[in-house]
Amino acid sequence: MPDFDVVTLPETEHLEPGDPAPEFTRPLVGPEFWEDRSLSDAVDGPSLLVFHPMDGAFQTTYLYNEIDDRGWADDVAVFGVSISSPYEHKRLLAERGEGVRAFSDPSAEVIREYGVDHDIDGMAGITEARPALFLLDADRTVTYAWIAGEHPEFPEYDAVDSAIAALVDSS
Repeated sequence: MPDFDVVTLPETEHLEPGDPAPEFTRPLVGPEFWEDRSLSDAVDGPSLLVFHPMDGAFQTTYLYNEIDDRGWADDVAVFGVSISSPYEHKRLLAERGEGVRAFSDPSAEVIREYGVDHDIDGMAGITEARPALFLLDADRTVTYAWIAGEHPEFPEYDAVDSAIAALVDSS
């Protein structure tokens, strides 16, 4: 039994398979530098958008460790999205997330548009991303989606592996 409460998150209107991924422009952080980039400029093939809580949160650490352990960035372009600043993303990517780049969305506008926003209990006015994964084809159409319904919750990583393999094989 965990020594913390598992919280059921409210229902959300999020993207589903078959939906187009909404366009946005935000600072995109890579291993060397960051610059404002649009999603359409960044995505040029199969891609995985990984929405996650703030950098440093244990859920973020676990997600990025799985991304590394499973080598997802070797098969598809992987992009993190959170409210963390480019400076925080730079630190995160220096420690984990081999081959991952991360969009900084401090206003949470992108997070809201994708329907994965979560108001943090006890922190008035602070909205972050609940963990969510959107696998996109080269046309930025969602082919697989997983959105956390509880806090904490993690995806079924084997299902994500299978979805990535199916998308890569069909490309």
